Parts: sequence; C-alpha cells; structure tokens
Amino acid sequence: MPVSPIKFVDLITQHDDFREEVMEAISRVFDHGQFVYGDEVTEFEQRFADYCGTQFAVSLNSGLDALILALRALGVGPGSEVITPPNSYIASSGAIGLLGARPVFVDVRCDYNIDPLAIEQAITAKTKAIMPVHLTGRPAEMDAINAIAKRHGLPIIEDAAQAIATKYKERLAGALGDIGCFSFHPLKTLNACGDGGIVVTNCRQIQQRIIQLRNHGLKNRDECMEWGYNSRLDTIQAAILNIKLAHVDRWASKRRANALHYKEGLTGVGDLVLPRDQPHEYATYHTFIIRSKRREALKSYLNRLEIHAGVHYPIPIHLQPAADYLGYKQGDMPEAEAQASEILSLPVQQGIDASGIDYVINAIKQFFKST
Repeated sequence: MPVSPIKFVDLITQHDDFREEVMEAISRVFDHGQFVYGDEVTEFEQRFADYCGTQFAVSLNSGLDALILALRALGVGPGSEVITPPNSYIASSGAIGLLGARPVFVDVRCDYNIDPLAIEQAITAKTKAIMPVHLTGRPAEMDAINAIAKRHGLPIIEDAAQAIATKYKERLAGALGDIGCFSFHPLKTLNACGDGGIVVTNCRQIQQRIIQLRNHGLKNRDECMEWGYNSRLDTIQAAILNIKLAHVDRWASKRRANALHYKEGLTGVGDLVLPRDQPHEYATYHTFIIRSKRREALKSYLNRLEIHAGVHYPIPIHLQPAADYLGYKQGDMPEAEAQASEILSLPVQQGIDASGIDYVINAIKQFFKST
C-alpha cells in the first residue's frame, strides 16, 4: 500500500522532472527585463494557437477574463442573454453577470454537459450567445450545439477551462465554436505558477478586439478607444507555460490511464455510477467523477484515510445566493440538482501511480463492504 495522503493535486512535485528548465526560463526573463509583453508571450500565443488548430490565440491574466473579454467581443452586455449550464464553476456564469447580461440556465445530461435538446427552447430575441462548458474534461455534444447555433445565427463561446487536450471527433475542445476560453490556474492540467488564461479563435476581428480590451482599450500608447482591462499574461508565466505545453499530451494520457484504472476497479462496486466515454470522445479527466447516494459518508471515509476527494460542485449556480435575482428555484434543473447531491471527485492527477489508484479503489470497496 502507498503512503497517504493521496493528493487531489500535487503542486510541489509536479515540477520535479523539469524544475531546472523552468528556473532557467524564469532567469532569462529577469535577464532581458521584459516582464510585460515579452517575446515569450508572443511565442506562447503562437504555439498555443498551433496546438489547438486555430489561427489566433490571445493570452490573458485569468480564465475568468478570457470569458469576460470573449463575451464582450461578441457584444454581450446589459439586456443580453447567454445560454449556459448551471453545474460549472461560478466563473462561467459570473462572467456573464459581470457584464450586466443574464445567464439563462438549461439542464445537463448524464455526462455533466449541457443538454442540446434544452438549448433551443431557451433561445429568445435577447439571446446573444451559447456557452457550453466542457465539464470534467469531457466534450459537450458540439455537432448538435453548432447546428442549433447556426439555425439561429448565434455565436458559441466554449468554456474549455477544464478541457485542455480534450477532443471531440478528433478536433480539440476550444476550436469547435467561435471562441474557446482556457484557464491556466494552478489546479488545471496545463497550469501556470500563478494565474493565467487565453482565448483562441479563427476570427481576426475578435482577436484584435480582445487584444485591445486586454490592454485598457488602447489603440496605441496615447489613444484609448474604449474602457478596457489590465488583463495581460505576465512574461514569466508565458515562459513557464512554453515549457509545460510540451508535456500536456503526456499528462492528459496519464489522466486517461488513471481514469480507466478506476473504471476497471470500481465497476459493480456498491451503488457507484461511473463515467462512460463515447467512442467519439477523447476525455482528459480534469476531474474523475463518480456518483453515489452515500456520497457524504464515502467522502468522509476517504478523507479520514487521507484520500483527498472533493465535490465539484455541491451547489448548482442557479441556486447560489449570487443568482437569487434570476428567479430560479429548486427543481428547475432536476438533472444538475440530482448530480450535485451525489457526485464525488476522486484524485486522478497525472502524478498518481497505479499503486495509488489501487489504494483508492480498495478503500472504496472496503467502505461498501463494511458499511
């Protein structure tokens, strides 16, 4: 048996294989002194666009700002509505609300992603965009969503914060709609040593608008065209991300292997419901979520064994106090609400080896056997 704890994320040892390379990259930034808009930023933007298969990428200081600037570039503001699921992290809907627009929630399917059948019913004359979230690193059903968007002339913003390297029918998440938004928060698979974000798009007009918005709305040093933001990715973070980008496919592959190991070991155990990938998906398991009606007892049991399991997320956004003004109530999103009461995220990060996964599996089996 491995020594506990089994960490959900290990922010210390994850750099062991390339710590010296990272420190050298940081040192080069100190040597040239271009801490904002250094060459490393331009390099990372080009490499990330190439990775996603898009024409453009614009780096920003957070995943939240990626969503805000993407929405604003599409004209979302007061009086607008944006259709999105209610089971994401609060940043997804918070970005909409911060612009004075209204998040319009539709329920999700058993894969935790937005239900395309519910989207069309929610479209009104005020709808300005559709924002699917590739939750847990599994892709939303983008063919159906794109077809709906095309019929109604609506743009799609993909919240791909949890979906780096995720594929839908061999195409990468983030490159399936009009704008893709990513986060480089330390908890993400491709992470900065701090915060960061990026948008990808094939539209030069959108790219240029976001470039302007991220730098105070400036056209040049002296002319401000609109009120903007200070949302630039630091050069040091870009230097670090340039190194990590080369490892992301290997990390995603390891997470997939860990997920498969869990599925093989936990099939038929207790009342567990396990994720089931579809043939056209390449899920990357930002989180590995199981469901159990005994979630709270199981979570407490695992945590006592120093297995760091969590819940992502226990309160759907439409039931958060911040969303009270929207008028939603318990029962409006039955699938998302049912999931929130049963879901449990197991450690799946790439630093866990097979013995660690076995330790978690055996602990869960023992829980159901003994209780």
